[in-house]
This record gives sequence, structure tokens and C-alpha cells, in this order.
Amino acid sequence: MKKLLSVICMMTLLVTIATAQQKFGHVNFSEVYEMIPGQDTARAAYETYVKNVQSQLETMATEFDSKYRDYQANLATMSKLIKDAKEKELQDLQTRIQAFQEAAQADMQNKELELTQPLIDRGKKIIEEIAKENGYTYIFNSSEGLLLYATPSDDIMPLIKKKLGL
Repeated sequence: MKKLLSVICMMTLLVTIATAQQKFGHVNFSEVYEMIPGQDTARAAYETYVKNVQSQLETMATEFDSKYRDYQANLATMSKLIKDAKEKELQDLQTRIQAFQEAAQADMQNKELELTQPLIDRGKKIIEEIAKENGYTYIFNSSEGLLLYATPSDDIMPLIKKKLGL
């Protein structure tokens, strides 16, 4: 029984010592991300990309509207064969527009990721460097609100600003 009590006390002491040596910090990663150089370029490139996609979609919608108005205006004088062909053409165009919209949505998400991932990686690298330089064991992202309670930790935002030269 004494050995068991000794082992429990020793384990508690080791856990206490290990915990005491850890250093915790936090940072609002959203703020870090906004400060990283290249943000404006990535945002402008994404906006240009989105405008091009929207322009293509508007062109397709205009074509559909034009063909639909033509169909409605000439419906009374169309033969069944032409009417069926025009309806099929409108359905095909509408299907292409819907497919384009779905593909565009996925494509825009991929483009955004392509443009922002290097900035996110740079922010993470800076945080990792600061953690190593300053002996932090853990750094938490305070912008996500993942922790409901934590003992006070150091905000490393001033260190990040210094590292970025701001």
C-alpha cells in the first residue's frame, strides 16, 4: 500500500513538474492573417476572377433571355417541329447555365483557397517561429473561441507585429 501511495505521489509530482514547464500563448489568427503582406493582391486577384465568372454567367443568362423572348414572340407562328427544337434548345441552355453555376461555385472556392493558403501558411510559420524563439509549448487561436476557459496566457500579437516589421 505504501508503494502504491509512493508511486501515485511520484506520478503527481512528475505531472506537476511537466505542466509547470509548459508555456501557453494565444493570438487572434484573423488579425494575423489580415496583417500578412500580399493580402491586397490576393483579394484583388480573387475579385477579378469572380467578376470574370459572373460576366460569363450574365452572358449566358442574357442569351437565354433573348432566346426565350424570341420563342415567346414567335410561338403562335411556329410549327410543332420548330417549337420542339426551340424548347429543347432552351432546356439545354438552362441545364448548361445550372451546371456552370455549380462548377463556378466549386471553382471559386478552389481559387480562393489557392490564393489564401500561402498567406495562411506564412502566418502559421511566423507563429511557429515565435513559439520556438520564445519557448511557448502551445499557442491557441483566440479568434475561433475554441476554449471556454483557460488560465491567462500571453498574447503574442506584439511579437508578430515586430516580426512583420509593423
